[in-house]
Amino acid sequence: MKTIIALLAVLALGSWLGQQIYQRLEAETAGAGQQRGDRASRAAPVEVMPVQHGAIDRIRSFTGTLAPNAEFVVAAKVGGRIEDIGVNLADTVSRGQVVARLDNDEYRQELTQAEAELAVARANLAEAQNLLEIANRELQRIETLNQRGVSSEAERDTARANQLARSAHLQVTRAQLTRAEAVVETARIRLGYSDVLASWSGGSDQRTVAERFVDEGQNVSANEPLLRIVELDPVLAVFFVTERDYGLLSAGQSVSLETDAYPGEEFEGTIARIAPVFRENTRQARVELRVENAARKLKPGMFVRARVRLERVEQAAIVPERALVVRGGASGVFVVTEDRASVRWQPVETGIREGGQVQVMDDSLDGEVVVLGQQLLDDGSTIVIANGESG
Repeated sequence: MKTIIALLAVLALGSWLGQQIYQRLEAETAGAGQQRGDRASRAAPVEVMPVQHGAIDRIRSFTGTLAPNAEFVVAAKVGGRIEDIGVNLADTVSRGQVVARLDNDEYRQELTQAEAELAVARANLAEAQNLLEIANRELQRIETLNQRGVSSEAERDTARANQLARSAHLQVTRAQLTRAEAVVETARIRLGYSDVLASWSGGSDQRTVAERFVDEGQNVSANEPLLRIVELDPVLAVFFVTERDYGLLSAGQSVSLETDAYPGEEFEGTIARIAPVFRENTRQARVELRVENAARKLKPGMFVRARVRLERVEQAAIVPERALVVRGGASGVFVVTEDRASVRWQPVETGIREGGQVQVMDDSLDGEVVVLGQQLLDDGSTIVIANGESG
């Protein structure tokens, strides 16, 4: 009996506790619903900006290095001791200018010797011509006597052989004269090479000494570099692009460049050449820009930043990049209604992004869009515009 009474008491207590828990949960649920209703009825503070219509550019920035448009290494064609170098680092050099002189005593001596040998060859030629003339007259005399029966056939054959020998000797001396003339010309050329010229083809008539490798008094061998001369106007800017940007570049495109040497100053250039192949190790292609440099401010080796306009849309709907939000996996914006009291959600497709602005592919988009406070909004939410008057 006592057991039954205890069991009934436990059941009564459990029933009372369950009722108390149910009443508390019901009260909490009602309170939460009231709070949600209050939140829905409150206007969300937001900031808005107008949708703009106009041109937008796709700009890509690259880093590169300046290089000379052309360069020429001056080298001596003959060896010798340097007597004088007439130019120094950063000097301007004209096409064909004598920039260095070698000790030419040896080459002058070679020319004198060659000219003496030439004089001997000419004398030998004159002698051979005279001897041939004498041999011709002797042969003619013997033939005349032979016709009269005075001379023998043996005498005639001897005179004929002598005439042929003198004729061959004349040909040899003529060849020797030609060889002596060639030796003289070679000696003159080698003597002329002792004056080292800065001779290049194409480009401008003036260039600048970029490097000097030797000094007066040094002995140099043939074809040893003496100076490096570069063309500074125009200069080349070289950078490399990936496959993503390669198809958007073309020769003739305008490019703006900046360098740390002149902060805030822009230089204009154009794309001159685009490599037809990619480097296998980097998967990048070389691009060369032509940059006018009349003031000679830009120097080869400088680091530069290039900005290239890859694409331009003349008429586009443009919104601030801050206006874009993602809801349900789709990008969109909250558009302010005409009465400026609420917003509507509008999914959009984007195009060019540049300088904090985004092209929206819907040209009909107009009005104002929310740029701050989107986390408080849903489609149809009421708003109060913090940077203006509410509707």
